[in-house]
Amino acid sequence: MGKGGGCVVSKNKIPKSSNKYANSAKNSIKVPSPTNNKSLKVFIVFYSMYGHVESLAKMMKKGIETVDGVEGVLYRVPETLSEDDLVQMQAPPKDDSIPEISSPSQLADADGFLFGFPTRFGCMAAQMKALFDSTGLLWKEQKLAGKPAGFFVSTGSQGGGQETTAWTAITQLAHHGMLFVPIGYTFGAGMFDMDSVRGGSPYGAGVFAGDGSRKATETELALAEHQGKYMAAVVKKLVHG
Repeated sequence: MGKGGGCVVSKNKIPKSSNKYANSAKNSIKVPSPTNNKSLKVFIVFYSMYGHVESLAKMMKKGIETVDGVEGVLYRVPETLSEDDLVQMQAPPKDDSIPEISSPSQLADADGFLFGFPTRFGCMAAQMKALFDSTGLLWKEQKLAGKPAGFFVSTGSQGGGQETTAWTAITQLAHHGMLFVPIGYTFGAGMFDMDSVRGGSPYGAGVFAGDGSRKATETELALAEHQGKYMAAVVKKLVHG
């Protein structure tokens, strides 16, 4: 302290940041540069045992491609059950025209996602969880951070988990730093229709499978198409502004 009672300015320079993690955090956030001539891609990644989720996935693709400059790409999640198990469960053969995700690294090429899966006791099916469990390297490199994603589901009954199946899946997105995009009530009057039984919720499209013989209704398919269109519009806005 000087004679006048004031503080003496230290000769030591104050570091710009005392947070040793500041630079690493900054560098981990990769913001894509808008490219007007680029065709944006929304990956529709799904698992379907009896075809109910698949029927919604195809309508998602249809809805996505009504938005100019956005392409919907269907991918099937690899099966984890044995052929014997599938035969005993009377599961129909898979559609070979839809490719499987051969490596989780493929997910990095998408601008947005729609993940579809049936419920297993209120949570996503193990086949879809296996895919998320294999994305450790993508998580480490933050390849999916900031990318939007939504869900669509199938359940066996009205109380089977149309909302909780999507809700419990949000944790997968949170750990990747992805953006959950619900549809809310953007489907309009169709969300309030009480004249027929239908799947779907503000979290995303849905279908009731019943004993496996029930097919998706016109309303359930329309909601799936709407979700595809809605997601495509969100992805386009996020990339191009």
